[in-house]
Amino acid sequence: MAEIGHANVDVWDPASEVNWDLRWPRSIRAYSRMAREDTQVKSILRAVSLPIRRTTWRLDPNGASDEVVRLVAEDLRIPILGDDGRAPLAETGGRVSLRQHLHWVLKMLTYGHAFFEVVYKEVDGRDRLHKLAYRPPGSIQEILVESDGGLAGIKQVPPPGGKGKPVEIGVEHLLAYVNDPDDFTWTGNSELRAAYKHWVLRDRQLALEDNVLQRNGMGVPWYEAGTDEPEEIKRGERIAKKVNAGKSSGGAGPKGAKLSILGVNGQLPSIREPIAYHDSMIARSVLAHFLNLEGKGGSYSLAEIQADTFIQSLQTLAESIADTLNQFLVERMVNLAFDVEHGPYPKITFDPIGSVKDLPMETLSTLVAAGVILPDKDLEEEVRRRGGLPPKRPLEGA
Repeated sequence: MAEIGHANVDVWDPASEVNWDLRWPRSIRAYSRMAREDTQVKSILRAVSLPIRRTTWRLDPNGASDEVVRLVAEDLRIPILGDDGRAPLAETGGRVSLRQHLHWVLKMLTYGHAFFEVVYKEVDGRDRLHKLAYRPPGSIQEILVESDGGLAGIKQVPPPGGKGKPVEIGVEHLLAYVNDPDDFTWTGNSELRAAYKHWVLRDRQLALEDNVLQRNGMGVPWYEAGTDEPEEIKRGERIAKKVNAGKSSGGAGPKGAKLSILGVNGQLPSIREPIAYHDSMIARSVLAHFLNLEGKGGSYSLAEIQADTFIQSLQTLAESIADTLNQFLVERMVNLAFDVEHGPYPKITFDPIGSVKDLPMETLSTLVAAGVILPDKDLEEEVRRRGGLPPKRPLEGA
């Protein structure tokens, strides 16, 4: 049965972004500034992206032939699940590394989306993956969408200095990632959207705090003249404005004159407290608020619970990335290289987030003693490497 409705939304749709500065494409500049200038924003983006990049990504054969699995593993420079790594992957001449690709994929956390042009090159009679070329958000002039909400392509502005027409890239040449979408505009949502108002308010308060320190940090010099003579009052004003600390600082005045450093009367409101509050809200927007505990007593059990929730969110994000890679990249690679239209296809997987931990030597010794791990040449070499021990050499005269 044919589809009847459509998935397009109007610019005045009630669910659309109400802040025009955060509507695409104007949002690119705002989020770029947040990610580039702010230490708290930079730290939460790294807290989300680094665990995903650090975990080991692998290729699961999933019933595909050895030839198919080998081709995908070589083109993506990714280890094969269950492979001991003794057989090195061949060099294909491509410019793709899944680890490097993930760095650019995770830019969607900042901008809401990430688009790549998929480039193939014929090698020994097969179409091999040559490049996953990132198309920066600032270069995208228009995102083309079908009436059913499917991606049709993108238009890029001409290259800097160029006078040509916009460059249109069809969906058949694209690999697209969209973060937490609310609709089918393919712009997605930045992870910084919920933190934006806290970032704006905190930025104002930081500037205000600096002004307060400058005006009230040392007090205000006040000169009280000994007479009502205008000249003496003006001279005293000049002295007060030039007051400065130093080894040779000092001064003198007529009898009755007095120079004082006036402080602030009453209690000023704390500016640091709202700044800390907005910092915590920025971290909470990505479930990373356990980063703000700052060693306060009684907080660590709560931090562990919060960290578990945060890791689950990272796991979900990584699974979404893997789904996109498998559905829109791996299947295409196999279909083009082997001229087929069906599987089985290998699939990209990853180790659970947070599972990459150093194994203490005491634990390793216990596992070996219990027979869970059998010592072999590879294990001995790894233990020597971690312990800073010299490599094993044959005994002389043996």
